[in-house]
Amino acid sequence: MEGRPGDAAPRVPPQARSEARGGGSGPRQGGAARGDQAARSGLSPLAPVAPADPVAHAVRGEHTHSETPIPQPRVPREGVREPRDTDGPALAPVPSPAAPVSGPAFAVAAPRPVIQRASVRGQVLDALRSALVAGDLAPGEVYSAPALGERFGVSATPVREAMQQLANEGAVEVVPNRGFRVIRRGARELAELAEIRALVELPVMLRLTRTVAAPCWAELRPLADATATVAATGDLARYAESDRVFHAAVLALSGNRQLVQLADDLHRRAQWPLAGAPTRRPLADLLADAAQHTAFLDALTRGDVPAAQSLIRDHFAGA
Repeated sequence: MEGRPGDAAPRVPPQARSEARGGGSGPRQGGAARGDQAARSGLSPLAPVAPADPVAHAVRGEHTHSETPIPQPRVPREGVREPRDTDGPALAPVPSPAAPVSGPAFAVAAPRPVIQRASVRGQVLDALRSALVAGDLAPGEVYSAPALGERFGVSATPVREAMQQLANEGAVEVVPNRGFRVIRRGARELAELAEIRALVELPVMLRLTRTVAAPCWAELRPLADATATVAATGDLARYAESDRVFHAAVLALSGNRQLVQLADDLHRRAQWPLAGAPTRRPLADLLADAAQHTAFLDALTRGDVPAAQSLIRDHFAGA
């Protein structure tokens, strides 16, 4: 319908007027406006993101989410002719999915160094436990993780983690902003641990003397000989370790893993030295303790159950 001369001129949208003046399209103006707004707010506009490289991500063990579908291998069916290209011979057969696939796109990420870090922590923990048994870490003294790290030639982090494990076991206590204090233990605590060990281990070992065959006891002979060899050196820390290994092997014949773990924890606690006690155990005590291991196996190998049970009771009474 044609307008009359007296009618008002029709309104033109601002966007159309801008386009008529050569100001650009609406979407481009909107992007420029967002950039101006980001500049006024102090934020830098986002840079365009480059497409992800699936090979690089596969090497690093990362996953990419691309909208481009990954071509899947075609598996030819038996009795079906392979399709031909329009310009050439038949396509090469595709290997079976069971065949190993190689190539950079299927590379497996290398293991992270967490395993090595855990290994360092375990070595530090073993060294600290040996130092506790040998008396190198004196009861009542405070030790800092950085100082112990310099002593072992490692950083403070694995030392701190190992000392926290010892705190969970009751060997040390945390001193805020200083480090860890070695717990002072008296004769009463040692007697209580010996009593608990007897309640846990003694009935099981007495039962095993009646139920386990002689060949099984003979297999523990190398462990008993190892305790005797270490005892002759007078090394208290090494003997404590070999003694625990022998007792754990005997209890493992019961098939109760929880029992072995509980008894090992009690045995370890019983080996910590008392406050003010000599740091070195008499060599005669170590030799006598190791000799009981050998005599115990000798009695079971020849089927003398009463003698073996008597040796077990004497062994725990001396502990």
